[in-house]
Amino acid sequence: MKIICFSITFIFFISCSNKQNYKKSINNFQIPTERYIVHKNFPSRYVSYRNIEVWLPDGYDSSNALPVLYMFDGQNIFHGKKGWVNNKYDHGWQVDETLDSLFLVGTVPKIIVIGIFNTGVKRASEYMPAKPREEIKKRIPQAENWIQEGYKKYGITSDQFLKFLVEELKPFIDNNYKTLKERKSTFLAGSSMGGLISVYAICEYPNIFGGVASLSTHWTALDGVFIEYLKTNIPNSENHKIYFDYGTLGLDKKYEPYQLMVDSLMVLNDYKRNKNWLTKKFVGEDHNEDFWRARFHYSIEFFFKKQD
Repeated sequence: MKIICFSITFIFFISCSNKQNYKKSINNFQIPTERYIVHKNFPSRYVSYRNIEVWLPDGYDSSNALPVLYMFDGQNIFHGKKGWVNNKYDHGWQVDETLDSLFLVGTVPKIIVIGIFNTGVKRASEYMPAKPREEIKKRIPQAENWIQEGYKKYGITSDQFLKFLVEELKPFIDNNYKTLKERKSTFLAGSSMGGLISVYAICEYPNIFGGVASLSTHWTALDGVFIEYLKTNIPNSENHKIYFDYGTLGLDKKYEPYQLMVDSLMVLNDYKRNKNWLTKKFVGEDHNEDFWRARFHYSIEFFFKKQD
């Protein structure tokens, strides 16, 4: 019995030692370099430079080409950090841990995740859909002061941001990693305003993206102006999967009336619940990463659920 215990301890020690040899420090976090690759200040003709973090699933080197999930607010999907509000520590989405668990039980295939960092002060400018343009211009003067000031300073640059995503970032990822490049294997995900830009992206580029997960979608932006755009721009139901969810506390408690309108539009556009569209309501859940982390698996499992 002592020999067995010694052997396990020795193996564990060797394993930990080997991992230490493959680690480097990024923003004060010890991150295994073989699975987390940060492209700092990724260049663009369209938007401000920002960090891009690529997460490769365990066994990537021996894998064939893999599906890709592009996620917004990328600095908050893998690692803990001090949050934007009240400087409190935020554990983040821990997307990597959730996916490792799903891979282990076999409910989803292995995928690559691309974390696209936001730029802080320009986040709202990049994540607010630019259409319908005329209706947005009408509503800006009645918006909150911070929205008016941001609009005057930065405008709405989501169209440029999506060009960066489609024309610069995706080709780079496809050329440098083992990806499945086609629409059916390319997904988007985000929460709040990150959810809003995710939906906008699949509407603007339906031939590029096959699925979107929009958690706690910030439909209330400019009093739901984006829903006007959706009435004529939802991508076809044959080639796309769309996941929405929302809670009932904090900001999320304002979303249900808007989400119900969007759900009606999904039905009108021939989407079938639990087949190519899913909306989930979570009673008692708030607008923060703790809840998004717990709900993330629903969207990924939905993406890869086989059609009946």
